[in-house]
Amino acid sequence: MIERPLKDVAAWVQYFNQVNIPVLRRTVEELARFKEIEDDLNGRELADAIMHDPLMTLQVLRYLHHHHSRRQAQEITTISHALMMVGTTPFFKHFTRLTVIEDALKDHQAGLTGVRRTMSRARHAALYAQDWAVARHDIESDEVTIAALLRDLAEMLMWCFAPRLMMTVRALMQHEKGMRSADAQKKVFGFRGIELQLALVREWHLPELLQTLMDADHADKPRAKNVSLAVDLARHSANGWYDPALPDDYAGIAEFLNFSEEAARQRVLNTTLQAARSWSWYGVPPAAAWLPMLPEV
Repeated sequence: MIERPLKDVAAWVQYFNQVNIPVLRRTVEELARFKEIEDDLNGRELADAIMHDPLMTLQVLRYLHHHHSRRQAQEITTISHALMMVGTTPFFKHFTRLTVIEDALKDHQAGLTGVRRTMSRARHAALYAQDWAVARHDIESDEVTIAALLRDLAEMLMWCFAPRLMMTVRALMQHEKGMRSADAQKKVFGFRGIELQLALVREWHLPELLQTLMDADHADKPRAKNVSLAVDLARHSANGWYDPALPDDYAGIAEFLNFSEEAARQRVLNTTLQAARSWSWYGVPPAAAWLPMLPEV
């Protein structure tokens, strides 16, 4: 565990290159279950299980890069396609000894809660992005889904490996109401989380398309806009539905989908309830838990 900030972004990238990235215990259990039925395996179900866990999704994409054939002219940008290219037997053979987040953070309960909350929020963002991609007839909705799922990758890794520093970030935001997370990160680490995020996805050679979709600087492009809106909504709604930024979120979603604002709100509600079905993966209340506090629900 890192107790003090490292020198700069490059130092953090070097550090993360040397550690074993952990995954959720539920992920390990699901992979073991699928391995038992490998001969009758439904690849789409396996891909869906992997995509419940952002850090497992990351590991599959990194594995694919190292086993990517030079003859493949096109980058693989979805987990389903990655599994098809790799094959299930090599996949299960490689991912047999995974580090478990709950074990790694057994002495850092606050860090465990922090990473669980961030992963749950990422799942919400991924489902929002997926739903809106379908509404816009995006035939490669999984690409948008994965980009939203991994958008806060650096934050998850920091919770796993520097939980005390992340608690300092959170304390700053609670002490100085209205402080943005990026500003608190810069104050503690010396850089914004997105700077580390983009450095890591470049270092790990994640597909260029996913890098573009994760980068808010490309939010003028519709698919990147989808990811940005989904991540913002998931972040703002994570602790309740009275966040002052939510009205702007709804207006932006409605404009993006060319829906009425009421139709956009209903779409968000439906997806939020869908996301709540996966709450047991993360062990923290989903955003839907706060919906009964709204008078119209």
